[in-house]
Amino acid sequence: MTVARPAHVAGSRIARSPTSPRMLGKLFPEAIFSRKLPPAAERRLRLAQARAEESIVRAHVDNALMFMDTLAEDLPFDRAIDTYIRVMGIPEPLASTVATRALVVLGQDLVPFRRRQRGPGTPATAPAAQGAEGDGDDGGKPRLRLDDAAEARRRRRA
Repeated sequence: MTVARPAHVAGSRIARSPTSPRMLGKLFPEAIFSRKLPPAAERRLRLAQARAEESIVRAHVDNALMFMDTLAEDLPFDRAIDTYIRVMGIPEPLASTVATRALVVLGQDLVPFRRRQRGPGTPATAPAAQGAEGDGDDGGKPRLRLDDAAEARRRRRA
């Protein structure tokens, strides 16, 4: 007994797809593309993949910020970023990264210029950030004095 196919399935491209596994096997035989890459090639492949993924994230962040700027009068920034992620159909691990980086770019305007000028890796108590005397202004925070006890002991002994 044969089952009649609906008209929209009988002539569809799905039934005679050129990318069937047999066709791919003919185009990419195992002798040419082995499954196991040499370690050096595997490292280069991972580096290329990381660069490509970073480019995708950067493009999404730029587009999310442009989307947010375009809709600034209609939507708050957090909702605009969420809407961009939903409309673009960005999957979850990537969506969190895009949202976080977009918020970081927005937050750079809120960080005082003096703190940004030091750089992200420079701690607030580093001597270079405090000047020659070590009396830097950290926005009202006291300077950390981690070696004061050791200095006091040395003075007592001397």
